[in-house]
Amino acid sequence: MSLRARLRNVMDDEEALLLDGGLATELEAQGAHLQGDPLWSARLLHTNPQAITAAHQSFLLSGADVITSATYQATIQGFIQHLGVGSDASRELLASGFRLAQESATTFGSHQPAARPVVVAASVGPYGAFLHDGSEYSGGYADKMNIEELKAWHRPQLECLAASGADVFALETIPSVKEAEALAELLREFPNCDAWISFSCKDGMRLSDGTPFQDAVRAAGRSSQVLAVGINCCPPERVEPLLKSVVALRSPDRRWVVYPNSGEEWDTRRGWQTSGKTSATIPALSDTWIKQGAALIGGCCRVRPDQIGELRRHLQGRRPTAEA
Repeated sequence: MSLRARLRNVMDDEEALLLDGGLATELEAQGAHLQGDPLWSARLLHTNPQAITAAHQSFLLSGADVITSATYQATIQGFIQHLGVGSDASRELLASGFRLAQESATTFGSHQPAARPVVVAASVGPYGAFLHDGSEYSGGYADKMNIEELKAWHRPQLECLAASGADVFALETIPSVKEAEALAELLREFPNCDAWISFSCKDGMRLSDGTPFQDAVRAAGRSSQVLAVGINCCPPERVEPLLKSVVALRSPDRRWVVYPNSGEEWDTRRGWQTSGKTSATIPALSDTWIKQGAALIGGCCRVRPDQIGELRRHLQGRRPTAEA
């Protein structure tokens, strides 16, 4: 079932679809060494695809309605540069990321006769992820690029993923309104695909590049193919003020997607760092997000399957009448 169809069944202020969590975090828990790798979890498409399948299964068994492919940091140029493979092999690796996620969903369904339908989204990271310099949390590179250059960068990845069967893109951790505009325009070249766009935000009002979140939502919303707009990879407590800032932009045709990290902060030299303050949990805050219009809720970095399972139980507990 498509994401568009699943969202039609989600009632305002009552329900939400459950996303997965941090795929790379789960891979690291299995023993993968990803920190400092310019390909991040995408390297395992080449070296250990079975680990990726196992990570997908863990999130599905924990209750995820939507899983995202291990292609956030997978690019044609990145594979050529860091694996030393050719263009055709790079495209095959990128396509395999979506196929692995799709096969995981199919296997899950075949072993669970009463299983809920699962949506597979093809993850696409920002240009800053390829740069591997932390600029997905600043967006500074967008000042040096125009819309057409950003579209040209993203086009090969979207072409490959669409050709592999993807019908929804997860355009994630976008730090710049210019990059969001480029992606919204680029979607027109893939009329059979929908998408969500989720932003990297520096505080409760602004994107990482300083653009007001409401301006970014308007830019992303110019495409009818964008089914949801929102935030990912920020502390959980940042979500409520961001959604509050765009309350006037809520629409039945466009919902919010939110999947924060565990509350830790990323340091380009030291990795994930605890901020020293206690971060509220995603389940504890999810009721407020749903009332604000969030229809897709999950976790990003440092959020593991057990936490997704906790969120699933919490969401099920909100609907005693429907489940009686």
